[in-house]
Amino acid sequence: MLAGSMSVAQAAQKVTIAGYNLRNYLSMNRRGETGGESRVAGKPEKEMEALLKVITEIHPDILGVCEMGTRQDFEDLGARLKKAGLDFHDSYYEEADDDRHLALYSKYPIVAQAAAKALTYDLNGQVARVRRGFLDVTVQINPDYQLRLVGAHLKSKRPVPEGESLVRRHEAQLLREHLLKILDTAPETNLLVYGDFNDTKNEPALAEIRGRRGSADYLEPLPLADSLGDRWTQYWETADLYSRFDFIFANKAVLPEVVLEESYVFRADYWYDASDHRAVVAVINAENK
Repeated sequence: MLAGSMSVAQAAQKVTIAGYNLRNYLSMNRRGETGGESRVAGKPEKEMEALLKVITEIHPDILGVCEMGTRQDFEDLGARLKKAGLDFHDSYYEEADDDRHLALYSKYPIVAQAAAKALTYDLNGQVARVRRGFLDVTVQINPDYQLRLVGAHLKSKRPVPEGESLVRRHEAQLLREHLLKILDTAPETNLLVYGDFNDTKNEPALAEIRGRRGSADYLEPLPLADSLGDRWTQYWETADLYSRFDFIFANKAVLPEVVLEESYVFRADYWYDASDHRAVVAVINAENK
């Protein structure tokens, strides 16, 4: 963790939080722009440029990302963001997965970490693990306001013999258990849960995470939309399908502080040059109401 700067936190009141799947910010087999044989390479520079353009236009105070590669990739993005004028004073890199990691950059000090890494469950008689774990950090926005952020990236739609939807359901159950531990212990916690959940709002995995509507520990999915009113966040080119997979959930404590009219799904003509996902953005007033 890098050293935080409380002077930055004290000066701030309105805070912008973005969740973003970066689409393979890592070295992998890639085809060249003109086709041909694939080779191991990092994220192409053209995609990098578009990605930085998206993030700098949002200008978040806190940026939570999915599909981060190695720690070197993580540091590379941090350096690129700093060069682009986004100087994050603190950061966190989750090491649960072997390839695709969760990570977070913050302009405010990260004062606590409670990442859930070694989570396992029974899957058809076999022990399975939550591959990417769950990121969990607490950020000190100002002397009187802390924000807890839990990031997740559930199993993709890529088919597996065990059933990818069943895997997501198990992962969602364990995420819900992790969140209940937080809220049962300290219901006054200002909690935002964000990420790529690889399922739509009506599916069992998302219902599992939300909990029972009206209950004290219910998590409200923020009704985010872009400037045209569209709510989709991911495009699957093979099926020509637009879906809402990326969400930000808020608990009862933080919900009154969310500035919904300033929260949104990012939209720009160049969004697909950066990633197959669009960033989701929440703005909060850092004052306990």
